[in-house]
Amino acid sequence: MRIKLALAIAAGTTLTAMTIPVLGQDAAMSDGFVLSEKGYLTRPGVDVIVFDDIYPDGHQTGVTIIQQGRRVAANGDVRLDAMPGQWSPMPKGGERSVDAASRSITQRLSFPDPSKNGRGFNPIFYPPVDLSYSVTVTPAGANRFRIRVDLDRPVPSEWRGRAGFNLELFPTELFGKAWLMDRVGGIFPRQPNGPIIRSKGSTVPVPRNAEANGPVQDPNGQALGAPLARGRKLVVAPETPGQRIIIESADGIELIDGRSAHNNGWYIVRGVLPAGRTAHALEWTVTVDSEPGWTYRPVIQVSQVGYAPAQSKRALFELDARSTDVGEAVLYRLTEAGEQAVLRDSPREWGSFLRYRYRAFDFSSVKTPGMYRIGYGDQRSQPFRIADDVFSRDVWQPTLETFLPVQMCHMRVSQKYRVWHGHDHLDDARMAPVSLNHFDGYVQGPQTLTRFRPGDPVPGLNAGGWHDAGDYDLRVESQIGTVWLLAKMVEEFDLDYDATRIDPQAKTVEIHDPDGRNDAIQQIEHGLASVLGGYRSLGRLYRGIITPSLRRYVMLGDAGSHSDNEPMKPVDGLGVDANGGPVTADDRWVFTEDNPERELYVAAGLAGAARALRRENPVLAAEALAAARAITDAAIDRGGDSPNRIFALAELALATGEQRYVDRIAALVDLALKDVSKTGWMLAGLRGRLPRPFRDRLDRAVLEYQAGVQRDARTDSPYGIPYKPQIWGAGWDIQRRGVEQWLFARGWPEAVDPDSWLNALNFVLGVHPGENTASFVSGVGSHSATVAYGVNRADWSYIPGGVISGTNLIRPDLPELKTWPYFWQQTEYVMGGGETNFMFLALAADRHFAGRKR
Repeated sequence: MRIKLALAIAAGTTLTAMTIPVLGQDAAMSDGFVLSEKGYLTRPGVDVIVFDDIYPDGHQTGVTIIQQGRRVAANGDVRLDAMPGQWSPMPKGGERSVDAASRSITQRLSFPDPSKNGRGFNPIFYPPVDLSYSVTVTPAGANRFRIRVDLDRPVPSEWRGRAGFNLELFPTELFGKAWLMDRVGGIFPRQPNGPIIRSKGSTVPVPRNAEANGPVQDPNGQALGAPLARGRKLVVAPETPGQRIIIESADGIELIDGRSAHNNGWYIVRGVLPAGRTAHALEWTVTVDSEPGWTYRPVIQVSQVGYAPAQSKRALFELDARSTDVGEAVLYRLTEAGEQAVLRDSPREWGSFLRYRYRAFDFSSVKTPGMYRIGYGDQRSQPFRIADDVFSRDVWQPTLETFLPVQMCHMRVSQKYRVWHGHDHLDDARMAPVSLNHFDGYVQGPQTLTRFRPGDPVPGLNAGGWHDAGDYDLRVESQIGTVWLLAKMVEEFDLDYDATRIDPQAKTVEIHDPDGRNDAIQQIEHGLASVLGGYRSLGRLYRGIITPSLRRYVMLGDAGSHSDNEPMKPVDGLGVDANGGPVTADDRWVFTEDNPERELYVAAGLAGAARALRRENPVLAAEALAAARAITDAAIDRGGDSPNRIFALAELALATGEQRYVDRIAALVDLALKDVSKTGWMLAGLRGRLPRPFRDRLDRAVLEYQAGVQRDARTDSPYGIPYKPQIWGAGWDIQRRGVEQWLFARGWPEAVDPDSWLNALNFVLGVHPGENTASFVSGVGSHSATVAYGVNRADWSYIPGGVISGTNLIRPDLPELKTWPYFWQQTEYVMGGGETNFMFLALAADRHFAGRKR
């Protein structure tokens, strides 16, 4: 059998198509691993994926071990640090080859001279290195494989003792487990412990069974922990059959706790590349145990909140790919006497998706209100509710009453006995240096584009806005995106809810202390305080506001500690910027840009906010509308083919009622119809005002698009929606698409299947791939993500109402959502990501089924 295999290889590498012969699943089982049709090594209970993934910064590439369906080790590759972090040098991938006869997989990689590839290594810590090599993985017996590193030339002298091969072990499932190294052993600690070195050039104390290769050098001038042990054979979890992994190397290995250098580090098994050797520079033998006869246990995927009686209700069963047994699905009603079976049926086969088989259990016929759960074999789902008002309480409210207040910048946020954060960033902001490529995507061009010079204080920026959930920066698109969605909820659902006391003059917030004003309106005002505050002072929009210091950027904890709240006060120890200039104060920097597409997006949001505020705050509404007009007039002819041209004009037409905006949209008919999936929903509220010829063409395009949506819903995935994650989990995109589908339904109700947006809501609430069926909305539903990547992540905690990025894909075929607070690609909260999209969908469902406004 021969297959065409698309190989996704290391970061910076072009995807390559290869044709390889593949051994049948039963072939060579006596030799252990076989080569799967998807191009990785596999045996019952164990998979070894070799450089299929592309995200080393997220601990997601290299040699990866899947044990009993769970990723337990990853990022197996050469590194220049013992404990690499997010900004450490990473190799560039080259050709990947598969030898079907030997079942070996080889990946070419290199660390080119940084002066040639522009990676911006710090030359103090990372002198130029020209290191190219290959990593080969080959089966070596029933449950063993070998990792071999071959160098093109010996390790350069300045990197001897520093360059090595790292394999990272995922920490959570090892906490409290044993390890053995030669004649000694220990426990994998829950937190990183000492001994620690602190000064550059010092050495880590030698552990009690250290080999003759000497102490570890501190390459970065950071505090590093001593290795837990050194030796030639490491046994991981020897007490747990099915979890045991043995790693052997004649040249010696170290076991390191990488969290001592970086909070998001893993346990690391490391072998230093020896001096003077090229071929077989490093060779490990890895033995991976598995449970005899292991198969993937059925996973019941159901909304953790529940369903309305009139709603389509379908549970999915995620099964082992080899499963042929069709068990009975049972819907149980929970009563005071226990479980009462109310529906039994054989689930319907859906087919294969990713690495699993799926069957569906339709229980739409059950409409009696109550509490239920589903059984399949010996598995049971979490309890859920069926009721008309299932979305009316404890669903969208935590986002509005807790998450958004907690994220409010420039405020002191309290909740009864708790202070979420103190007064913060009252020293905002100084104009950023010019010609600066800052971190996190912030770039300042050769001019400030304003009357302010680099370093000047910019007034009006120390009010309003929401912290980006994982960091403390304010991006203009996430600020206005949140404002616009809140405004749409006020407009479409008459959202009126008061659970929070917000005092913008005192800059205080008290959660669960109503003040008599609509929280949604107050949050819109708070967002505009930042966006319009910048517009007033700068005469244009800001790009974003962010700390000048990388050390402060990665800070976890109270936002009040992020800066000293005193403008222009000198602060020592902040280092230099990317241009080498000294950072003298901790005031955040404001960046500007010339970006017509983003300006039009902001203008649309301002126009939407003006409509929502017209009754309660007419002065601010008028200012927002005037800014929307001016920004649109300045950017509309520079917006190119951006759909945001249509967006800004449509929102202004709705806000003003002026025909000139409708006429301008009609003049852009080719842009509007170029991709109706991106523009049609923007025009739903204007459909009746569009010229007849335009409306007819738009109607035909929308009907064709929606017919495709319904057709694809049956084949894209078992979930009735596209699931196509890249690096981040697809939850945010799925919610955004759900909101767009609801807006399509507003303009073309006969064309839109309500399931196209309700399935997006179900996906977020638990009907998604993988064994972790948690609701992506923290604190919402019977089982939810309560360890999340916010600024609270070091506490292994959550913020109620925050929406994580969700299940992501470990390439080529493993959906994953781990309990781990440091995976931004799985558990990050982000303003403008999911929170307000989720709120919108939940309110839409409440309106759709309960027939009430909130």
